[in-house]
Amino acid sequence: MRFFIELSYNGKNYFGWQKQPHSLSVQEELERAISLLLHEEITLVGAGRTDTGVHARDYFAHFDFSLPLPENLVNKLNSFLPKTIAIKGIFPMKDTAHARFDALSRTYQYFISREKNPFLYEQSYYVYQPLAISQMNRACEILLRHNDFQCFSKTNTDVRTYICHLTEAFWREEDSLLIFRITADRFLRNMVRAIVGTMIEVGIGKISLSNFEQILLSKNRSQAGYSVPGHALFLEKVVYPKEIFLT
Repeated sequence: MRFFIELSYNGKNYFGWQKQPHSLSVQEELERAISLLLHEEITLVGAGRTDTGVHARDYFAHFDFSLPLPENLVNKLNSFLPKTIAIKGIFPMKDTAHARFDALSRTYQYFISREKNPFLYEQSYYVYQPLAISQMNRACEILLRHNDFQCFSKTNTDVRTYICHLTEAFWREEDSLLIFRITADRFLRNMVRAIVGTMIEVGIGKISLSNFEQILLSKNRSQAGYSVPGHALFLEKVVYPKEIFLT
């Protein structure tokens, strides 16, 4: 039977979700724990990659297991896993359900701190320059008119298409934080961090709105702004069609 596992993680100590040689990943930690508890080598398929240091408040992966799951598996996993990974639930799925390919949308948020704060520095990016938030939101309106985001993609990747369908992108203020929220059916590697870095340059007046649109049309990563650090980026939500769940 196929199962979805829902989890959250603090990405500070991990080189992203995906397992890789010589680098600690969330997938490796979770596969180790669940394989130990189920007495079988378990392979997880995640909803997608997250970059080094990026966090996830809501993440899904799927795995197959032929026997009934042990009672209280969620609690047992949470006791085995480090404090940086928390299991929210495990759900029986239709046999064809896929954590990556069945996702309808993914939502990310990026946190910018407007003042130096020792209690926020680990999960927000401190920007001391004044930012024109109205201009940054106008850049979001331009962003939503496009669907080719090659200019914001990590170079030398093996993606087949740079097309992503955005449904929301906006900035909002919350106390001393400036929060960017973006939702799409899929994201390219490094895409959100490159968008945020470019929009910061819009906010400080380094890039005009017309130049911002020209960057999108150029499809050239070197034309866009810098990539902001990953420690302030959170995968907030992954949405799936209800019909792939059994319960």
